[in-house]
Amino acid sequence: MTAAERVVWKFGGTSVGDPARLRAVAERLVAAHRQGRQVVAVLSAMGDATDDLARLAHDLAPHPHPREMDALLSVGEVVSCALAAIAVQALGERSVSLTAGQAGVHTDGAYGNARLHRIDADRVTAALDAGAVVLVTGYQGVSDTGDVTTLGRGGSDASAVALAAALGLSHCDIFTDVPGVFTADPRLVPAARRLDGLGHDEMVHLADAGAQVLQPRAVELAAAHGIDIHVRSAFTTEPGTWIRKDPSMFETSTVTGVAHRRRDPVYTVRGMTPATVSGALAARRAAVGAIIRDDGQVRFTVPGAEPADVVAAFAAVDADVTVRADLASVSVVCPAAGERGDITTRMLGALERAGIEVYLVTSTPGRVSGHVADGLVEHAARALHEAFGLDVPAVYADRPGAVVGSGRAA
Repeated sequence: MTAAERVVWKFGGTSVGDPARLRAVAERLVAAHRQGRQVVAVLSAMGDATDDLARLAHDLAPHPHPREMDALLSVGEVVSCALAAIAVQALGERSVSLTAGQAGVHTDGAYGNARLHRIDADRVTAALDAGAVVLVTGYQGVSDTGDVTTLGRGGSDASAVALAAALGLSHCDIFTDVPGVFTADPRLVPAARRLDGLGHDEMVHLADAGAQVLQPRAVELAAAHGIDIHVRSAFTTEPGTWIRKDPSMFETSTVTGVAHRRRDPVYTVRGMTPATVSGALAARRAAVGAIIRDDGQVRFTVPGAEPADVVAAFAAVDADVTVRADLASVSVVCPAAGERGDITTRMLGALERAGIEVYLVTSTPGRVSGHVADGLVEHAARALHEAFGLDVPAVYADRPGAVVGSGRAA
């Protein structure tokens, strides 16, 4: 076998959510193995197993020790992989389940949000060469001290991309409960369309803005190592969305899509500067999003962070923080969006016409975001999707400020 015949497939929690779905995944792995492929599958925990484990811990202690939380939360993926290996064996093929430590996944020691350092894939390679289907626990690794660490929400995506890179592959497949990446969350926006392809940068901006189909760090890893990602349904054999190196560096007026966060609080703290606010968050491996200093107070956002973790970060430096928890955010993703006033103008105009008040506006090079009342996020996403013409086929125009479709083939 050659490395080119190997595949790395990642299956999310919904895809392995019960014994029937685990068996279906095993059948898919066996079919690929019998076609002559060497198969590595990275699995998430079954269904809501990680959330259930976290709840058990918080029933016992309000602030469980991060080391023990990682030891606990890593169990879910171990269960998935062992069961999947058993299912593959029941179908008549060899298989082996490996924890991240056994698979050579090394990280730093930041519990709860560890960074990947390297993967020593010798054991994975040996198992493949011995004819086994290999199941590797996602979401986790081992620190230099031998402790189990976890990679943050969605970390199994990063595990799969890193393994693909370590094995010298050009792409990996991410199997999930949706058939690809859409112009918006189809559960909120029925008119959302599946994209055939988009660039790494576009996907990073969508994921950073709340699109949960991929972890942002996984896409950044893919871009750094030249890995294409194929996001596809775990329940069909249809092709999904390819995420590849951005095909062009030329300026474009293409709007990729609309993303949202159902919960995106704004925090306020007094007696601190923006620098000390950022430092308190950085100490907990969290990053500030927007930050505003006004009349002795600092308002800021921490996208993706749990409010309890943010409050704890400031309690550690003897600072009280108030939380405006009734806010969500919607974002329009477009190359160079932050440098284009027409994108912001159109976005704010659409929300105003929809009767939606915008509490805070922020922009980055690839997107413009607005905080709105959490009860209006669905209405806001639909209004923006329609305003930017994302529910119609792509139309290209050469006039300044022309709004075009939702993506480009890759």
